[in-house]
Amino acid sequence: MKEQKTVVVAMSGGVDSSTTAALLVERGYSVIGIMMRLWSEPPHPSPLPSASPLPSPNEFQLGEGRGAGEWGEATNRCCSPEAVADARGVCQNLGIPFYLLNFEDDFKTNVVNFFLDGYARGITPNPCLECNRQVKFGTLLDKARALGADYLATGHYARVQEVDGKFHLLKGVDPKKDQSYALAVLTQAQLAHAMFPLGEFTKEETRAMARRFGLRVAEKSDSQDLCFIADGKYRNFLSRNIPNALLPGDIVDARGNVLGKHLGLPFYTIGQREGLGIARGKPLYVLALDAARNALVVGGREELGKRELIARNMNWIAGNAPVAGAHVMGKIRYRAPDIAATFFPEANGVRVKFDEPLRDITPGQAIVLYDGEECLGGGIIEAAV
Repeated sequence: MKEQKTVVVAMSGGVDSSTTAALLVERGYSVIGIMMRLWSEPPHPSPLPSASPLPSPNEFQLGEGRGAGEWGEATNRCCSPEAVADARGVCQNLGIPFYLLNFEDDFKTNVVNFFLDGYARGITPNPCLECNRQVKFGTLLDKARALGADYLATGHYARVQEVDGKFHLLKGVDPKKDQSYALAVLTQAQLAHAMFPLGEFTKEETRAMARRFGLRVAEKSDSQDLCFIADGKYRNFLSRNIPNALLPGDIVDARGNVLGKHLGLPFYTIGQREGLGIARGKPLYVLALDAARNALVVGGREELGKRELIARNMNWIAGNAPVAGAHVMGKIRYRAPDIAATFFPEANGVRVKFDEPLRDITPGQAIVLYDGEECLGGGIIEAAV
């Protein structure tokens, strides 16, 4: 008889993670649902216990747990009272255990502080990648393995393929939902214990399966904004948390001519057109954030495009980089299209030369490289050149 594998599913209360759990139950796995309690504003009046080992079944019965109200009002959309109730209800309907664990300190340190530090340094960070690296497939995966689970499953639209003991990260079959970009930070050790069951399906098929399973969240809409910014207004969030980094300064053109004043570099990003507060007879776009001079460099659309970038802190999923001169496809943002490019290794980083100019190469964002459907890995953009 084939040994039953145990899978921890990262529950969010949404349709994707819920359908992931239902699929794995249907496929015969022993499934445990775990929801991470993440940091939010304002601080919770009643702090959660630390992320300690799970209580025994006698202490924490099937589908049960503390009500969200016992933690105080949450503003993190990933673990709001509604999301907790939805996740708990799904697990109860599926007949699997549900646990709500505290990851607030870990999330605050590795994701929120990373986000704030990046903006304070004049770059535009991607906290979702850091959450996948440090929290979901870091702390949560470690927790799952400590519990004896063979895998951690999430609702990401991507695929893992094992060939001769090597794990490959592939795009999800739905090009509109592919999330391999956000998983380019993962290593062989992490992928060996990762499952993405939805990678084989489209979003429409996922919702149809959720209805077939009778899941209460089948028609629940997707969340689009950063989970820890409750109102979706990142400028307000930055103003509250890094006020000392919001220093007004000059708006200048590429020749250094002063055109106006900006409100603080963290309020702007490459390619931005709206909200500059200046008029020069033609649309102006943000070309660069010059942190050394505290200057916002703007120019016309014709000045915006760049064909090359330098990136650091590369993660190669297979363990090795492409050869110099390799032809790859590059993606500079989650929603950006794949663009043909040529890869060149450099001391302490890489250079990627695109076949066409890109208007919004943004320091702090990730460059992720592909060979066909396979995600090769990625790193952090340092500069457009």
